[in-house]
Amino acid sequence: MKYLLLSAAVLCASGAAAQAPAVFNAGLESATVFRVGAELTHKARVTLPKGTSQVVINNVANALDENSVQIATGPGITIMSATFARNFLNNEAKSPAYLKLEDSLKAAQRDLTRTRNLRTSEEGTMALLDKNQELKSGTAGTSVSELMKLAEYYKNKQVELKNSVALLLEKEAGQQKQVDRLAQQLKELADNPDASGGQLLLQVLANNAVTTDFAINYLTPNAHWTVYYDLRADNAADPLKIVYKANVMQGTGIDWKKVKLTLSTGNPSQNGTAPVMSAWFLRYALPVQMAMAKRQAYQNTIQSLESRAPMMAPPPPPVAADAAGGVDAYTTQNENQLSATFDIDIPYDIASNNKQHSVTLKEFTQPAKYKYYAVPKLDPDAFLMAEITEYERLNLLPGEANIIFENMYAGKSYIDPNATGDTLNLSVGRDKKVIVKREKITDVAGVKFFGNQKRQVFTYEIRVRNAKKEAINMLLKDQYPISTDKNMEVELLESSDAAVNTENGVLTWKLSIAPGETKKVRLSYSVKYPKDKVIANL
Repeated sequence: MKYLLLSAAVLCASGAAAQAPAVFNAGLESATVFRVGAELTHKARVTLPKGTSQVVINNVANALDENSVQIATGPGITIMSATFARNFLNNEAKSPAYLKLEDSLKAAQRDLTRTRNLRTSEEGTMALLDKNQELKSGTAGTSVSELMKLAEYYKNKQVELKNSVALLLEKEAGQQKQVDRLAQQLKELADNPDASGGQLLLQVLANNAVTTDFAINYLTPNAHWTVYYDLRADNAADPLKIVYKANVMQGTGIDWKKVKLTLSTGNPSQNGTAPVMSAWFLRYALPVQMAMAKRQAYQNTIQSLESRAPMMAPPPPPVAADAAGGVDAYTTQNENQLSATFDIDIPYDIASNNKQHSVTLKEFTQPAKYKYYAVPKLDPDAFLMAEITEYERLNLLPGEANIIFENMYAGKSYIDPNATGDTLNLSVGRDKKVIVKREKITDVAGVKFFGNQKRQVFTYEIRVRNAKKEAINMLLKDQYPISTDKNMEVELLESSDAAVNTENGVLTWKLSIAPGETKKVRLSYSVKYPKDKVIANL
């Protein structure tokens, strides 16, 4: 087979320009979908005359990187040039979505025409009845009783016809709205450049007349996939089941029918050039720049302090799994130094509508160590956490996870396999049977003045009750503030033997709580500062 790597070229051969191009349709064989973009492989059966000719290949993606196009041909055939087109010779193939909508519009127009014809016929009958009534009423020798019967007949018939016309007018109005709506949708689809596929225009030289297959391969930006997970745990003693899934979306203008699908964690559109450092020259700032720099430094300090509280929240729950777990029977995972791929044996149909199409990649059953985690200052509930080790050798990606605990949907979590450390903590959900209460103790709090200084004392009690039938291990967190000014003094007065991080003020208690037991801890601290000052976030 001969392969040609094509750049953006222009059909310019004078001999071939005068010939009518031969048009062929390409069938999609396989798709490798990246996090951004996809690599598509087509096959087109092409008949060529001897010599130079122009060929139009229909049903390729509506956008592609011409530098990535490769075409494999048979012996004795040379691809002289190629370019991408959207509407060559006004003969662009209509997409399946366009054809379906076009058929719906034609059917709606036929229904409207039938209703309109029936309504016109009924109105004609009414006119004929009126004319006939005038003739009959003027006929000599007609008795009064006969006139009465005739009047009753015309009255009933007039009412019947008028009611029928009224219903037909109502039906006609609805059908007209349907026709207008479909016509507008068809116009929007026709005006949308991404609603249908594109074309490749080739200039080909053949040594002999031949019918052969062209294998066409290229990159398109109009497809991608995102990862998500299902996390299942029957109880806090069983292993954790992790179902690795993908949402595949594509808007290439061509529907993918029975396609061999491969998903890759790589990104071919990402810049592969390594960065190069240049000299770093220092210079003095202008007065205005100095003021802006000071203001920015102050804002950075405040943001840094405020960001410390979320550190205590349940960490974004990453996930890991044992490589020895059961991979889905129809999916093969391959890994290299830069990415991983999932080859799926089942052919897939994915419409060109940019809607999510769910694909199951693999399943793992992973032993996990469970514990409870609570930060009552930020959230009143206790969270069941699963500790998982040896995750770094898996090519998991950041993504949302659906949590199913004890056969019930428990909400959503998040997986971040890029977290550092040997252990990943995965939130399995909230457990209402572990009750956490945090209350301010007013009798040991208060404000005192010492000269020009003010001293405030804050005391909190946290109670944790285990309403479950088994003992639990609890990781409980709270915090005290950190001073940012030399005139502001913060002192930790009581911590109930918590592990104290003096850099961020976070206190951590590790509690073992028996069934039905309630444990209490206390946190107390004081803040001393000038009485003419106000602390905004105390």
